[in-house]
Amino acid sequence: MKPILLPGAGSPVSSTVARAARAVLCAGAVGVLVGGCGAPAARVDGARAAGERFERALASGDHEAACRLLAPETLGQLEQDEKKACAEAMGTEDLPTAGAVRTTGVYGRQAMLRLDGDTLFLSQFSGGWKVVAGGCTPQGEQPYQCLLKGG
Repeated sequence: MKPILLPGAGSPVSSTVARAARAVLCAGAVGVLVGGCGAPAARVDGARAAGERFERALASGDHEAACRLLAPETLGQLEQDEKKACAEAMGTEDLPTAGAVRTTGVYGRQAMLRLDGDTLFLSQFSGGWKVVAGGCTPQGEQPYQCLLKGG
């Protein structure tokens, strides 16, 4: 799968990942200005736990479990791009091996987890937190570049 740049503000592209990234960045800026509006601990813990489960599944080679933690659009995009079922496609992805979670930012139903070696974007669905983008690296002032993302 080719790396893709998340669209920046003003881009005509309107994907779940782009909305998640913009929401996290905008909410972060507002949080700095307002001074301490935090997400309830349960949402932060839920997002962090989902991200950690996803990374553990990848590290152990449990691609079925990793696929269950993907947002529907991300799962569909992966299968479409690779022309394989998710578990098989996930095994061919060159996603980084991530370490511990360094920070978790939750803003509404969107979250960004910065781990040692990776950044994940997640959204909260009725069935819990799901990964909308993974294998994301910052590009300075440019949008994150992600290896795995939804359409």
